[in-house]
Amino acid sequence: MIKKILVVVLVLVAVMSNAQEGTSSPYSFYGIGIQKFKGTVENRSMGGLSVFTDSVHLNLQNPASFGELKLTAYTVGTSYSNFEISNQTESSSGDNASLDYLAIGIPAGKFGFGFGVIPQTSVGYDLGAVDDNGAEEQFKGTGGLNKVFLAAGLKVNKNLSVGLDFNYNFGNIEEKSILSRPDVQFDTREITSSNLSSFSLSLGVVYKTMLTDKLELFASVVSTPSFSLTADSSRELSTILLGNNGQEIVVDRQETELGDNDIELPAELKVGSGIGSPKKWFVGAEYTYLDSGDYSEALFIQDNVEYSNASKFKLGGFYIPKYNSLTSYFSRVVYRAGFRYEETGLNINNQSIDEFGISFGVGLPVGRLFSNANIGFEYGQRGTKDFGLVREDFFNVSISLSLNDKWFRKIKFN
Repeated sequence: MIKKILVVVLVLVAVMSNAQEGTSSPYSFYGIGIQKFKGTVENRSMGGLSVFTDSVHLNLQNPASFGELKLTAYTVGTSYSNFEISNQTESSSGDNASLDYLAIGIPAGKFGFGFGVIPQTSVGYDLGAVDDNGAEEQFKGTGGLNKVFLAAGLKVNKNLSVGLDFNYNFGNIEEKSILSRPDVQFDTREITSSNLSSFSLSLGVVYKTMLTDKLELFASVVSTPSFSLTADSSRELSTILLGNNGQEIVVDRQETELGDNDIELPAELKVGSGIGSPKKWFVGAEYTYLDSGDYSEALFIQDNVEYSNASKFKLGGFYIPKYNSLTSYFSRVVYRAGFRYEETGLNINNQSIDEFGISFGVGLPVGRLFSNANIGFEYGQRGTKDFGLVREDFFNVSISLSLNDKWFRKIKFN
């Protein structure tokens, strides 16, 4: 079983490193793309809230949660997004689908371990502009940043768990621009490709205590220090002829190695708290702060772009009518809902690009033990139509499997 899982992980890593596009957002033009991973489907259905942890589900946003595991847990998540991009005069729509994560967690007494692969950011845009002289410029970008992680958690006592995850971040971003002039026969094409790589880590703490016989308090903290992302870049400058079907015929090509460039990614601090009744209901809130005020465009400098410190606010929870009902399947279903608001830290034309989302979902019991099929829905907006910018309206559908099994069972002989 372990060998099969490792093979699947390696295959998915190879696929993600070559096909990472999971967005069509024009705002993925900036930095290293827009954030792709916002938690498991269980988390995303509660507004992205990651405060809650238990012994049978993986919480990939806090490594301390691995110390809570009592059963081996597997999870895989995918999503589908339908979107509309509009400004003051026109709009366009589209859709895309992507694999969001694959992970496994293994309990070992007071310890818990896990590993997996997660796409973190995504680049996928197709833009165009025409100046007063009739010159047309097209911009296209694909790629993003992924991570492979190894996490370990320790249950210090019945109330406190701590954890650490160690990440290898990797990916590729390709940016292409084509300049066409009405009085020039040939067009100019520039392609910049950047291979990204780095190591990083996160520290997590989970604290739980019973306030009364039926009321439990949750608190969590996750800290991710700032780290340097190395971009090994090369640039190709070509003279091309565009065919009628969009084919790019290369007339002349010149390649240049740009060398390594370090991108300082901001530190992140996440704190949350919640209250609930075990196996019945939970409600919580979470605040995330990113020290992104000193971040700058390392790959492509833009005069009208600035970065400020970013914040995220999340509120959500779940309700289970009767988790151990023998007569009603729907009484064992987990019903989730949440809200999030994000100040992304990206400022274009002196305007902050903010994002919000409203979500809900269900966890459907399947098979034995505590396995679930999870379905989540989210409606949200990013950006604004004002000040020459665009607004994105999106509707996401996310699906995941959260499966449990017992490993390392002692064999008994009569």
